[in-house]
Amino acid sequence: MIARSTNLTDHVAEIVGRAIVSGEYATGAIFKIDDLCVSFNASRTVMREAIKALTAKGLVTSRASMGSMAQPESAWNLSDPDVLNWYLHAKGNRLPLVREFNDFRIAIEPTAAALAARQADSAAIAKIDEALARMYAAERGEDDSLDADVAFHEAILFATGNRFFVNMRHTIDVALHISIGITNRSKAVAVASASDHAKVADAIRLGDETGAHAAMLALLVEARRLLRAPEPVMPPPGN
Repeated sequence: MIARSTNLTDHVAEIVGRAIVSGEYATGAIFKIDDLCVSFNASRTVMREAIKALTAKGLVTSRASMGSMAQPESAWNLSDPDVLNWYLHAKGNRLPLVREFNDFRIAIEPTAAALAARQADSAAIAKIDEALARMYAAERGEDDSLDADVAFHEAILFATGNRFFVNMRHTIDVALHISIGITNRSKAVAVASASDHAKVADAIRLGDETGAHAAMLALLVEARRLLRAPEPVMPPPGN
């Protein structure tokens, strides 16, 4: 029964969250618990938990006297993987947000790579090498290129040993599956360059903080260039 309730809560939160992010529910729209119970044929407990989840994501705010109110975009927690996923799949033109996310990565990932070069143990380096091997396999058509690329960047975040960097992997996962697809299309290639990523891995393996930072920065600056190229081809929603 607990699992069923939790699944229904997540289902309701997703439907209402997507409706807010897509603009179906405008800023200031009021949600009454009783009305939601009728709409979703669910208990007040389920509705309260769903609203609580959406409040934590910055999508609604609640007042006892008036119910829950849809919040403006400026209040949304875009680092929340659910919110980012809903946003990227709801908006017609996702490119501006993807560009902003790449700028955010430029501020984060080169530092993470340098920290990984300083901190990574043999197990963490093995995970980076494993992801890199998957990228080479993807170039041969033997693995999924997007999943392999994301796994590489996530392995570096883990290798930092820093819980704040590690926590970013959820957001990185969501956005990279879209932004990598865009940059690969802009380069007219099906997969990312494993050899370019190998430069990052090599520097981390050698404990070269400066080299790891520079190699990761080069990858992201190239991505920024591609994202600002004239009329990059956007992948269809769901890719």
